[in-house]
Amino acid sequence: MTDDPGFEGHSFEGHSFEGHSFEGISAEGTGETVGEAKWNALRELELLAPTLDRESVRFQVLSEGQRGLLGVGYEPARVLAAAGELRAEAAAGPAAGTDEARKLQELLTHVAAALDLRCRIEIAESDATLTGTFVGEDLGLLIGRHGQTIDAIQVLAGTIVGRGAEERREIVVDAAGYRDRRRRTLEAVARRGAEEAVRTGSRVALDPMTAAERKLVHTCLESYSGVTTSSEGSEPNRYVVVDPSR
Repeated sequence: MTDDPGFEGHSFEGHSFEGHSFEGISAEGTGETVGEAKWNALRELELLAPTLDRESVRFQVLSEGQRGLLGVGYEPARVLAAAGELRAEAAAGPAAGTDEARKLQELLTHVAAALDLRCRIEIAESDATLTGTFVGEDLGLLIGRHGQTIDAIQVLAGTIVGRGAEERREIVVDAAGYRDRRRRTLEAVARRGAEEAVRTGSRVALDPMTAAERKLVHTCLESYSGVTTSSEGSEPNRYVVVDPSR
């Protein structure tokens, strides 16, 4: 591996990552992509240990970063490199109540361990909803780009946990308040679409969304005067259309 001047200017910090067990030392690297961040983390690790055996290095993606728009909202990707085994601590939290809750807690604990996440799993139950929440820092890898990873985990959880249940409840998987942030974003997008439809008198097609997100948009606009909504297209590119009322 040779030095690449294109990586100059990216910061990295050597440290021991609290909550994980390492055999030796560790270092963090950042970059515009996960691959670039891995490269920088490895270079920093080799500065700390010039005789390092690269075969022993383990990587953990702390954050996939955000590209931002015109420089606004940009966050670099962050990767941790460790000389030895990297093991995550996934705490199950207090024991859940119902069988469904225990299934969800066990499933999410396994997911956290598989992704090398240091976090806690919290379960909340109501008559209609069962919610499992990952509580911790640096959960960007779990959430994924546009929430694709956490949405996939939620679908999986709904299938596994709801199997054999007499009465199926809605299964929600959340992380670091992502669902609430996403809800607020979707509601703002829905209102802007409705305002545009009323102002122009033309239908407005929103970006593709998951079934749960489309349902949220329909619910948000069902009481909005002057518009109606419908879903069009095929999965995974199905989207909501906002039409001005005739």
